[in-house]
Amino acid sequence: MREVMTKSMARNIFYGGSLFFIIIFIGLSVHSHRYIVTTSTNAETLTESVVLGKKIWEDKTCINCHSLLGEGAYFAPELANVMTRWGATDDPEAAYEMLDGWMKSQPSGIEGRRQMPFFDLNEEETRALADFLLWVDDIDAQDWPPNDAG
Repeated sequence: MREVMTKSMARNIFYGGSLFFIIIFIGLSVHSHRYIVTTSTNAETLTESVVLGKKIWEDKTCINCHSLLGEGAYFAPELANVMTRWGATDDPEAAYEMLDGWMKSQPSGIEGRRQMPFFDLNEEETRALADFLLWVDDIDAQDWPPNDAG
């Protein structure tokens, strides 16, 4: 082997390596997209109520304090498994009642505890937000969050 690399050798290594890693990147992107579409989400279980709940989540900027599937702020608890923590995964009415009670009790006024603001949600909005959180709790989050406490 030569001790000196020529310009053409360097160019060939650069282009060959770039092409190799671009092909790997495209292959992994296609694989990720197929996995998300076929395995990870429950698109067939999306209802108008779940979509409205997502809109409420965004309009009230819940993500500024809470995280959802690891995305968002870490000021308040992760909400990907909140319905499991509350024991309301099988009963949408119980999920609504738990969320409604929690939302109406805020801010709690407990000294030394972070305070959640009061959101004046009507019954439809609270039900939609509960449906959205139930839907999120039911998707394959690949063992996220890493602990039960969120």
